[in-house]
Amino acid sequence: MGAVWIERLTESGARAELAAVLQLAAAGRLRCSDKTRRPSAAAVRAVGEILTDGDFYQDEPVRAFAWPLLLQAGDLAQLLGGRLELTVRGRKALAAPAHETIRHLWRRWLSHGVLDEFSRIEKIKGQRAVNVLSAVGPRRKAVGAALAECCPPGEWVTVDQLFKVMRTAGQDPYPVRSERALWKLYLEDAQYGSLGYDGHHDWPVLQGRYTLCLLFEYAAALGLIDVRYIDPDGARDDFHHMWGGDYLDRLSRYDGLLAVRLNPLGAYATGRADHYEPSPAPAGAARRGPVKVLPNFDIVALDGLVPAEALLLDAFATRSSDHVWTLSAASLLKALHAGRALDELRRFLALGGGEKGLPQTVTTLLADTAARTEKVRDLGAFHLLECADEAQAVLVAKDRRLGALCSRIGQRHLAVAPGDLPAFRTVLLKLGYVLPTRS
Repeated sequence: MGAVWIERLTESGARAELAAVLQLAAAGRLRCSDKTRRPSAAAVRAVGEILTDGDFYQDEPVRAFAWPLLLQAGDLAQLLGGRLELTVRGRKALAAPAHETIRHLWRRWLSHGVLDEFSRIEKIKGQRAVNVLSAVGPRRKAVGAALAECCPPGEWVTVDQLFKVMRTAGQDPYPVRSERALWKLYLEDAQYGSLGYDGHHDWPVLQGRYTLCLLFEYAAALGLIDVRYIDPDGARDDFHHMWGGDYLDRLSRYDGLLAVRLNPLGAYATGRADHYEPSPAPAGAARRGPVKVLPNFDIVALDGLVPAEALLLDAFATRSSDHVWTLSAASLLKALHAGRALDELRRFLALGGGEKGLPQTVTTLLADTAARTEKVRDLGAFHLLECADEAQAVLVAKDRRLGALCSRIGQRHLAVAPGDLPAFRTVLLKLGYVLPTRS
C-alpha cells in the first residue's frame, strides 16, 4: 500500500506569507550570509514560524529557506551588514497588491535567482569542481516555460508526466556543462560512483531533480502551484542502482513531490491569464479577527491576528499580552527611527473602520507624532568649504551671485549643494579665486 499523500493549496497562504516576510525584513529579523546570501538558521526559523500551516516538512526547510532569497532576487530587500533591509521597492510592496508582487518575484527569480537551485541537491557531490555546472539562466527558463506551457491551469499533472512532456518539448534544464563534467559528479565515491557511467545520469536524476527543486521550493513558495507530496524518504528509487545510492533513502528533499496544479495565481504570474481572480480561501484559512482601539491607547485583538499584522503592531506598539498592544509616543518614535512609516499603521487601522472611528486620544497621538517628523529634515549631502579667514567668508557669502549658491556656517565655513558646486566654481573663478578639485 502506497504512502498517503498530502495536498497543499498554496495560493492564499503565499499572499499572507509575503506580507509577513516583508514585515520580518522590516523588523531586521532576517540575517543572511554576506558571502552566499543564504538565510541563517535563525532567519529560517523566523520565517518558518509565520508560514501558513507550517512548512511542507516539519524538520526540512523548503519555503522557509526560499522566502529570504526571493526577497533579495526581487530587489525587495538588500543585504546590509549581514541583515536584510527593505529597499524602496520593498516598502512599496507592503501596500501593493500581493499578486502583482508575487508575479514580479517569480519573473525576477527566473532571471536573477540568488543561488543555483541544483546546489540544494546536496547528495550529488562534486558540484563545486571547476567547469561542472551549466549556466543557470537557461535551466530556469526551461522550467519556467514548462510550468507556463505544459501545466494546464486547474489540472493536476504528475511530476513524471511533466518530465515526459518537457523531454518531448525540448525543455531541458540540463545542469551539467558537458559530458566530461559528468565524471566529476558522484554520490559516494568519485572513482566508482561517478555520474558519468551509463545509467547514472538519467533525466530524472539530473534534470528531474533540478525541476523538482525549482517547483517545490520556489514556485510553490510563491503560491503558483498547488502540490501533492509525500515524505521524501523512499519516494523515488531511480538512484538505487548507482554506487552509494543503495545506502540513501532519498536523493533530495524534493523527492516527495508527486503532482502539481497551476492555480489562478500561477496562471497570472506565468502569463497564462491577463487578470488575477483569486480562488476562494480554503476552509480554516487564517482571517483577521475584530480589532478594538481603546482611548487608553490599547489595541485589542481577542481573536488574534495574522502574522503580518502582529509583526506590524510589534513594530509600532508595545505588546502587553498575547492579544493586546499599547501605542505610545515612545513606541511610535522608535518605529520611525527604525525606518518605518506611519502610513503602515494608518493602513492597518483603516481596515478596522478608518481613523475617523478612532478615539480622540489616539488620533491626537498620531497627529503629534507625524508633526514631530517635520521638525527636523534631512536635506541631503552638502559640500563644506573652508575659507582662509572670516573676512573671506563674508566676501563670498555677500557676493550677489555666490551668495545665492551657498550658505554661511560659523565664521569661516560655507555649505554648497552638490548641484550648485559647478556654478559656484565658475563664479568664484570670475572673482579671482580657485576652488581646487578634490583628488
